[in-house]
Amino acid sequence: MPEREDLPEPAPAPFLGQGMPPRAWRDSIELRGLRFVGTHGALPEEAVRPQPFEVDLELIVDLREAGRSDDLEATVDYGELCEAVRTVIEGDHATLLEHLAEAVASRALAVAGERALGVVVTVRKLRPPVPVALASAAVRICRP
Repeated sequence: MPEREDLPEPAPAPFLGQGMPPRAWRDSIELRGLRFVGTHGALPEEAVRPQPFEVDLELIVDLREAGRSDDLEATVDYGELCEAVRTVIEGDHATLLEHLAEAVASRALAVAGERALGVVVTVRKLRPPVPVALASAAVRICRP
């Protein structure tokens, strides 16, 4: 067995943003499986033919004050977050899922204001136009 000095140093815990706790210990508001219909994609028919999209959103936010006070003003209203996602997916055409994810992240951070420490967004196209059996195509972004 190697001596303690011979062992490599453990890798640092992953951080989403500076000053944030490791993923296992961070507070967040999670919205999973938001489904809306939009006209997004690179193919010409996708700009006119609505199709389903699914969004998962994790807003990183310190929830201690809300947990202690039981006051909606001490947190971020997830109903407002849902409407922000709806506005993007049901809104103007985007060619790329990456663009949709950035727009969702931007709106979510705007809704949360100073409370937000970061956001993780996954956007899934539930019926991607490819010639193989594929349940969905998705992108996932993390923004501080």
